[in-house]
Amino acid sequence: MFTHTGNNLMKKRFVATLLTAAMVISLFTGCGSKAESDTDKTEKETTESTAEEAPVKEGEVNSGTFTMSFDMSSYEKGQPVRLWIPCPQTDDYQTIKNENVELDTAHATSESTTDANGNKILYVEWDKEAAERTLTYTFDATRKEILAPELAENSDTPDASFDEYLKASSTLPTDGAVKELADQITEGKETNVAKVRAIYDWIIENMNRDDDVVGCGLGNVPELLTTLRGKCTDINSVFVALCRAAGIPAHEYFGIRMSADPEADMTSGQHCWAEFYLEGTGWVAADPADVLKAVLKNGWEKDSEDTKKIQEYFWGNSDALRIQLSTGRDLTLEPAQDGEPLNNFGYPYAEVNGESISCYAPQDFAYTITYKNNK
Repeated sequence: MFTHTGNNLMKKRFVATLLTAAMVISLFTGCGSKAESDTDKTEKETTESTAEEAPVKEGEVNSGTFTMSFDMSSYEKGQPVRLWIPCPQTDDYQTIKNENVELDTAHATSESTTDANGNKILYVEWDKEAAERTLTYTFDATRKEILAPELAENSDTPDASFDEYLKASSTLPTDGAVKELADQITEGKETNVAKVRAIYDWIIENMNRDDDVVGCGLGNVPELLTTLRGKCTDINSVFVALCRAAGIPAHEYFGIRMSADPEADMTSGQHCWAEFYLEGTGWVAADPADVLKAVLKNGWEKDSEDTKKIQEYFWGNSDALRIQLSTGRDLTLEPAQDGEPLNNFGYPYAEVNGESISCYAPQDFAYTITYKNNK
């Protein structure tokens, strides 16, 4: 539940030092442009111990406060303005507390809603008389590292509740060229574990990170199978599409990075990652996009030991410097937007007089996201 203020206003113990210092330098930034500043900061408390030397310990935990600030006042008076903000929810790996909304309610209303995918939304609407349209949304977040489970599977077929994670979407088909490629990659693999690992390794071997892509990318899989380049939504969309085409449930999460620095601007800190489902194990984390990001940022060869270490880490593990905001593609928000279904809901979404505003230009939108570490 939000507090309003203003005038009217799968787990196991894991040898946890696979992330070398060189690897960490590359990762904990989001999907902004190459000229990022604070979001290019890095996690500083790491070790270069080998797996044999490292002590066995529980996963890392990070916590801090996010502040999302919006100012839609630049749009002329007389136009209704609607804003949908993706909000995090508490689950097994993250805890969200102290949500607060600062909003002048003289000409605005807000409510907490949930869409058909279970995504939590802070919905705000300013009427035509509003001259100033500002909002601040804050929350405290704690995130636990996901440690790789033992990948056991049985021969049971997932029940109908998993059908949603086998479906195609407008940018994520599972037939045609996608199905042909999935069959080619998984040929001769007898278990789902082996099939997914083959897909994961194929992506790392054949795709590349492209920092010139806007935002996190659109995840248009048919196009990506031609270019084989993109950012996190692009790369992990290919992973999910190939898994689904191989008959293995998979989905993406959309969220935002945390920072190991005391304070950071995370306006361009969005990230997308994936999970796949194994009957007998459950949902398993995978993030080939972060592997390829580290390869690019550090100038590694794909067959280097550094690449192999991070490739193993993001096969089942997920770091503690990310907060999940939403899941799903082709989304209708709640209340429904006037525009087309959303490709994903990793960014705030707004409409002015029924016309959508580009979420990839926060300076025009306008919004900022800042993070303060609790350490």
